[in-house]
Amino acid sequence: MCSIFSPQAKYTTWRKLWVALAKAEKEIGLPITEKQIASMEKHLETIDYKRVAEIEKTTRHDVMAHLHAFAEQCKEAKGILHLGATSAYVTDNTDLIQMQTGLMLLVGRSIELLRIIASLSEEYAGFPTVGYTHFQPAQPTTIGKRICLWLQDLLIDTNDLLARLDDLHFLGLKGATGTQASFMVLLDHDSAKVDKLDSLVAKEMGFEKCFCISGQTYTRKQDVRILAALEGLASSSHKCGTDLRLLSHLGEMGEGREEKQVGSSAMPHKQNPIYSERICSLARFLLSLCQNPSYTHATQWLERSLDDSAGRRIVIPEAFLTADAILCLLTHVFSHLQIHTDKIEKNLEQHLPALALENILMLAVKRGKDRQEVHEKLREDPNHVKELGLSEEEIQSCSRIEVGRAKEQVEIFLKDSVFPFLAQYKDLAIPILKIHV
Repeated sequence: MCSIFSPQAKYTTWRKLWVALAKAEKEIGLPITEKQIASMEKHLETIDYKRVAEIEKTTRHDVMAHLHAFAEQCKEAKGILHLGATSAYVTDNTDLIQMQTGLMLLVGRSIELLRIIASLSEEYAGFPTVGYTHFQPAQPTTIGKRICLWLQDLLIDTNDLLARLDDLHFLGLKGATGTQASFMVLLDHDSAKVDKLDSLVAKEMGFEKCFCISGQTYTRKQDVRILAALEGLASSSHKCGTDLRLLSHLGEMGEGREEKQVGSSAMPHKQNPIYSERICSLARFLLSLCQNPSYTHATQWLERSLDDSAGRRIVIPEAFLTADAILCLLTHVFSHLQIHTDKIEKNLEQHLPALALENILMLAVKRGKDRQEVHEKLREDPNHVKELGLSEEEIQSCSRIEVGRAKEQVEIFLKDSVFPFLAQYKDLAIPILKIHV
């Protein structure tokens, strides 16, 4: 992800866009030669950043600085560089190319994470555990069912990432106010040629869809939708990280501990859930970043303003870098997750008398008792169970561990939703060989 949003990737893409424009304009019939294009292609990667900085000190314009520096390197093409385009042609389209590549990486990370979590949920599909509401012991559930709560959220997020990829629109060539007027002049007001020029560049840069309507920039609504998918990933990850921290406190799950790992500088016994805590911290940061695109979209002026530029240069890369870090951390956590079944069984046994009360309530009502009256009796004192007219055998039957349809729900969810999804997108998965956390 660092590579995708690096200066070299960004400014090389600017040059690739200038080459794509020249190629398309040549194909449409403008007087551009193969020699000019070859000269441009020769210098795609050789960016003289020192020279760019010198020019920008004078021009106070980053696109013009890079354009002049590029022109100095490929002198044959100097006269046709950036022909008919405006700055947003390279800046906005590059943002979209970077986000497209970033989304593909996040999808690959997510699919691999789903695979790991799905395997755990399948393994523990029927293993009983205390279920909690308000973080108070409630009805029993299973470990696999609890894991599926996280799995389902992350599956939704991965589908949202895929949807944003599928619906990603290129800005293309729209000119200063989005009317393509400059290209109409270049191409003798031949609307069909201008439309073809737009399509040729989009295709060259790997996009099937191109905005028909825009100002100078593409609608910032697209940024809102893309980062909303990252926001969803952040909220799911925070929920997952928080749950793992709570379960760590209960002693039921742990992140694993390296031999020399230190939990606290003061307390030698500490084994803090440091990765889950880090996930939560990064997720909150990502949630805050993802509010920014809505403000940016809301405050755009007419065909464009420039007050979005500085913020987007920070927010978009940071959001993608943070999302990537979160997915890497989650993958590390679930790859090394320790499930302490002995502690889980002990906790379940401890709370079983209280967990049996709802079953007793249901059985008493089936035997003709008033539901509200029984509920009140048991709320006042669980020992009132002896006054309900149930036999000892019936009371004991209510104390058996019942997990409802938890195991079945896990199996159905995996069979109908998760495994088909993983099979469909298995080629996109990006296994992580080693994470340095």
